[in-house]
Amino acid sequence: MKLGFSTWAMPKIPIDTSIKFLSETGYDGITIATLPQFTTSIDSLDKNERKRILNLSKNHSIPIVSVMSFTNLMEDNKETLNKNINFVKESLDLANDWGTEYVITGIGGKIGELEDLKKSDEFVNRISELGLIAKSKGVTIALEPHVDQAVEKPDQLVEIIKKINMDSVRANFDISHFNVQGIDVKESIEKVLPYSVMCDVKDEKGIVPDWSYVAPGEGDFDYVNYLKLMHDNNYDGFITIEISFQVQANPQYNPLDTAKNSYRILDNAFKEANIIRNNS
Repeated sequence: MKLGFSTWAMPKIPIDTSIKFLSETGYDGITIATLPQFTTSIDSLDKNERKRILNLSKNHSIPIVSVMSFTNLMEDNKETLNKNINFVKESLDLANDWGTEYVITGIGGKIGELEDLKKSDEFVNRISELGLIAKSKGVTIALEPHVDQAVEKPDQLVEIIKKINMDSVRANFDISHFNVQGIDVKESIEKVLPYSVMCDVKDEKGIVPDWSYVAPGEGDFDYVNYLKLMHDNNYDGFITIEISFQVQANPQYNPLDTAKNSYRILDNAFKEANIIRNNS
């Protein structure tokens, strides 16, 4: 396994700073977020900037492992939905330009919404069309579940991926969304990992409805147990740290300090689990 960090934690930090800092800290890879509020907003990334960022990652020996383009693909407003779909399409082009295999995006919607067969079929068709585009570019779309949204349980995520039935549409396995629902870590891993291409971690306190995301090391998540279970299930890809907007809302939040401390927490967990990172 390898350890990555997502610039989701760093909306206002220049990408030059992020890449250099994360490389020097020891991370094995970087996920770059491209939402409008980020310094790497997709609209700001013209051909030259894309090439420059790719060269930065190469010069600092920290590969771009995925593009983070989280959006609502079950949006009720048609105009907004079309914008969100186009955002994913543009992200697929960006991933192709950067030579990265994965685009992470959301599902969205409301709890229980996919129980409506019409909406479920529409969603499957929508993602299947994106999946065909992804396939043509050699990219995989990684759908992320989310607590309090249409797909929030392991079984729901597996079911929707099976319905889509495309190698170019898999899961971004952010286990935090299951943890805050009190779902057993082993159960989540055994159900979701076979359908996953990327894996994220946060840290959490409490259970729905009384829960919150916190920075790594400040919550209840047992990273050592998690890493051992992932290893036992033969996962050898990236474990990427994501810092929730809940954490970032704290006026004292410092993204670089958080990234450094998160590395220390996860690096120690790898060592305690007796797992050597494959960061060559």
